[in-house]
Amino acid sequence: MNTPSPQSVPSAESEVVRICRDLLRIDSSNFGDNSGPGERACAEYVMESLHEVGLEPELFESAPGRANVVVRLPGLDRSRPALVLHGHLDVVPAQAEDWQVDPFGGEETDGLLWGRGAVDMKDMDAMILAVVRQMVREGRKPARDVVVAFFADEEAGGVYGARYAVDHRPELFEGASEAISEVGGFSVEIAGRRTYLLQTAEKGLAWLRLVADGTAGHGSQINDDNAVTLLAEALTRIGRHQWPYQLTPTVDALLRGVADLTGLPFDAEDRGSVDALVGALGPVQKFVGATVQHTSNPTQLDAGYKANVIPGRATAALDARFLPGLEDEGMATIRELAGPGISFEPIHQDISLEVPFSGALVDRMVDAVTSEDPGATVLPYTLSGGTDNKSLSRLGITGYGFAPLRLPAELDFSGMFHGIDERVPTDALRFGCRVLDRLLRTC
Repeated sequence: MNTPSPQSVPSAESEVVRICRDLLRIDSSNFGDNSGPGERACAEYVMESLHEVGLEPELFESAPGRANVVVRLPGLDRSRPALVLHGHLDVVPAQAEDWQVDPFGGEETDGLLWGRGAVDMKDMDAMILAVVRQMVREGRKPARDVVVAFFADEEAGGVYGARYAVDHRPELFEGASEAISEVGGFSVEIAGRRTYLLQTAEKGLAWLRLVADGTAGHGSQINDDNAVTLLAEALTRIGRHQWPYQLTPTVDALLRGVADLTGLPFDAEDRGSVDALVGALGPVQKFVGATVQHTSNPTQLDAGYKANVIPGRATAALDARFLPGLEDEGMATIRELAGPGISFEPIHQDISLEVPFSGALVDRMVDAVTSEDPGATVLPYTLSGGTDNKSLSRLGITGYGFAPLRLPAELDFSGMFHGIDERVPTDALRFGCRVLDRLLRTC
């Protein structure tokens, strides 16, 4: 069989915008309760895209409609541990009336592709598909085996996606030691210098249900055992608590890098110094600002069924995010703040991650970015949210956030995660394809 020349096949850069547009037009909203359309339609699109170039991926469901796709690309050096290159196919829901465009229209305007998932993370899905298709068409192999995975359910913790795959299909990841996915590799401007943030850490998460039990009764009577009052007081203490700043190794390294770029002083013990350095990050300071401390935000309340009836029980949901290595300390503080009479039920909990900003794969990621954007800086950072790398870590796989995008300084990219009017520059998608292709050839 003749191997086609690179000039005779479509390039990743020529396909990536179309692929991303197609994915954005598929509604794969995840409401967190196993309702909604699921990921099956997206997974079938991925399957067709991979089959078209001669690959034999596997599609498997964890529940009806909750579909995952995995395929392994043999590498040049099969003696080395494999790399997992993964994305998720689900998106958070979108309310069309809040958007300037149809959130599932995949519209392109002035060099920007709009739609739910353009940022999180059908942009990266499209780059992965485009690069893999080009490599296979050209008969090229990655430097080592690459397990390409598209998961369901990341936006609700991965129970039907990465967690299911790890628990029920671990053989798919046999021999893998490292992984790359979201949320990192995108550029920000610091003191006029384009800087790429490579994610090497994630906060731990605890979605908790707080329960207060009291004495039910008539709303007109005196009631000193009111469950609503007890719960409201606990939530106020938790929600208004000022957590102390605690700089983990990744955050410390990031802020030192920002200090070098800006000339601002760095003093880990000075809250004002830390705030100034975080502020120098511009729009991305919302991400980074949540990684210098624990956070605990009440998000839902439920109590009673009638205005004149005091309920015997009140419940609330709490979203707590803990710094790597400090989860037990954070949870102990939340229990103390809640006080007596409040019990806790887990909704979903997952570990934190933190790895050094060093090693061969990190070096190759930095090289891939700076080769395509000479003069740029790459710094590590901690993600305040979570990714499917948490699930893969159960197999001993070390995960990084690296979805490379060269972005305009004025674009508030980080502010669009789970926000409205998600959009990604088409030039950034093409840049990401070049970086990913270079990384797979050298990693």
